[in-house]
Amino acid sequence: MQAPAFWDADATGWQRALLPPLLAPASALYALGAAIRAARCVPERPALPVLCIGNAVAGGAGKTPTAMAVAELPSIAARRPHFLSRGHGGRLGRAAPVRVDPASHGAGDVGDEPLLLATKAPTWVARDRTAAGRAAAAAGAGVAVMDDGFQNPTIGKTLSILVVDGAYGIGNGRVLPAGPLREPFASALARADILLLLGADVRGIAERAAHLPGRTGAPPLLLRAQLAPIGDGLALAGRQVLAFAGIARPERLARSLARLGCQVVAERRFPDHHAYSRAEVEALLAEAERQGAVAVTTAKDLVRLDADLRTRVSVLGVALVWEDAGAADRTIAAALDEAAGRVPGGHLSGT
Repeated sequence: MQAPAFWDADATGWQRALLPPLLAPASALYALGAAIRAARCVPERPALPVLCIGNAVAGGAGKTPTAMAVAELPSIAARRPHFLSRGHGGRLGRAAPVRVDPASHGAGDVGDEPLLLATKAPTWVARDRTAAGRAAAAAGAGVAVMDDGFQNPTIGKTLSILVVDGAYGIGNGRVLPAGPLREPFASALARADILLLLGADVRGIAERAAHLPGRTGAPPLLLRAQLAPIGDGLALAGRQVLAFAGIARPERLARSLARLGCQVVAERRFPDHHAYSRAEVEALLAEAERQGAVAVTTAKDLVRLDADLRTRVSVLGVALVWEDAGAADRTIAAALDEAAGRVPGGHLSGT
């Protein structure tokens, strides 16, 4: 799906005025159902620390680039990290965990995000995240880094990092379907050890979080970073481009290209994790050619294209850049060690 416009904090019009209040009862039921599920579930703790990267809103907040950047921090890399992912959009991992092999697996097998994660560290996809944790431990992992799963109560997390896009914040502040929140923001924050703000905090999230308790009872530790563009798009300044993306907020690609100095002559938006047909991509390439433009997409979208078509599409990817990488490394390592010490059955590795 694509995020409805009325979820945005800056939305105007009749939908913004009428739909959230009308959907409020459904939101209350959604939040209640999630709370009951969490209360009834006894989480299983794998025999290794679990570092969870998650967000409070539906859709993209930068979890995958964050997970990749966290795994590359020296103190975490020394612990032999393995990624755990649900493998959204893939057919494998439903019966048993599957280790991702980028040489033989495609997005239809394991999902798009695991293919990106697997370029940095061993990656497992499984609907049963606890089984994936056991598989990672058996394969020699010293720490499991979960890409998403913040709202999954079945696996015990040693440390949880809540990622918030500073520009989007928490949208209109309402729970699904009246807004983008998967649960009330205060509830999400109460299970977070660290709050990671990406980009300028235009929504005042840091100030709000400073007055709310995290998992330890005190406000979560605050870290800051930003997503910086990388890839072919950096060399396209001044060129005409056709932007297409099937991510949670696909409009961000065109905006990023415009900020880089590209002339966006056309923009095509698709639902998150969209499975592109060959005909769709060929039509996009033909349209770009007619307009004298370069077809540009995201790294997540590229892995969902037929292999022989990827060379005809430019990519604007993103990478997480810490405000202070050394401080981030020390903060996350110390918090992980402290959390592992207070979690029953917690295990330290690489220390």
